[in-house]
Amino acid sequence: MQVRIAGAIALLWLATGLSLFTQSAPAKTHASSRNPAKPKTISADDGLSIIAAALDPAVRRYAGNDCSHLVHAIYQRAGFAYAYDNSDALYGGVAGFQRVSKPQPGDIVVWPGHTGIVVHPSRHVFFSFMSNGPATDDYESQYWKTRGHPRFYRYIRGHKCSECAPSQPLQ
Repeated sequence: MQVRIAGAIALLWLATGLSLFTQSAPAKTHASSRNPAKPKTISADDGLSIIAAALDPAVRRYAGNDCSHLVHAIYQRAGFAYAYDNSDALYGGVAGFQRVSKPQPGDIVVWPGHTGIVVHPSRHVFFSFMSNGPATDDYESQYWKTRGHPRFYRYIRGHKCSECAPSQPLQ
């Protein structure tokens, strides 16, 4: 069941009432940051700001017609810049993100060849660019199960490197 963007507003409202998790699983670290301290990932409130950015029409002007560009534009709009990578690269793990086992709203969900943003983890809802445009879907539906097991990544707060600067500000 796909829901158009108007339905995403209702999902944002639902997401604000969730008990959110911040537990993380081990992940790849950026080569320039071999700090033994555990990286601090974004908060649940930051995740909600990412979902709110997805509702901004300006984001879609910069995103084109592709899931990984949409996710990148949403994160940039929310103030969490990272160097653009396609969904295959994201699936393998990229600088600025930590793999997590329990997603929270605002995390990215990735399969080889597709990515989106988790909206409502307990209901497995994510937002992405689908065949009919931006919409939400269930990442545990039969269709997505045929794509393989998804991976979830959370943005690392304060991540900075020269490759991760925003390419252009969204107005």
